Amino acid sequence: MTSSPRLFGRTSLLLAGASFALTSLAILSTGGGDTAQAQALANHNSNAPVDFDAGSIEVQDRADRVILAGGVRVTQAGMTVTSQRMTVAYSRQGGTDVNRLDATGGVVVTKGDERASGNVAIYDLDRRLITMVGNVQLTQRGNRLNGGRLVIDLNSGRATVDGRGAARGPDGQPIQGGTGGRVTGTFTVPERKQ
Repeated sequence: MTSSPRLFGRTSLLLAGASFALTSLAILSTGGGDTAQAQALANHNSNAPVDFDAGSIEVQDRADRVILAGGVRVTQAGMTVTSQRMTVAYSRQGGTDVNRLDATGGVVVTKGDERASGNVAIYDLDRRLITMVGNVQLTQRGNRLNGGRLVIDLNSGRATVDGRGAARGPDGQPIQGGTGGRVTGTFTVPERKQ
């Protein structure tokens, strides 16, 4: 793979369009569901440069956003986010800073042996939070959690999985094969000496 160009600076990457934002807010605000917590992506450097690779890019400078499409791959300090489409929101106060990345279409976040996947993801670089919605799965080594919504706090490394958002996908339509508002999972147990 060729080296990827750098996009803007410290915090400049993705923001989906207005309809996506409204749909995301509707999905994120739905209530209910059980909760499970895990440690994930601890000590991530959200101030590191953001690199990107995509099939196409559209700069909407007046709207302070960039649209990436076609096998999108974004990396930052060893963390990789892949999806079919991403919108990067940025500000130009004293320079160009990425504030938020919104990703849709088979979103996968990886760092080391940790992997999170879902239908939609919002990476708020200022608050250091990654929120994934719709058929989410978090895996670390042999451990796995499934649910409707996953929130990863990059400050603490804490990940919370709950059943919220399990009933609807990024388009607002019901999704098949979800967890029904419940959190499910499997934890590995180390072999014990007898």
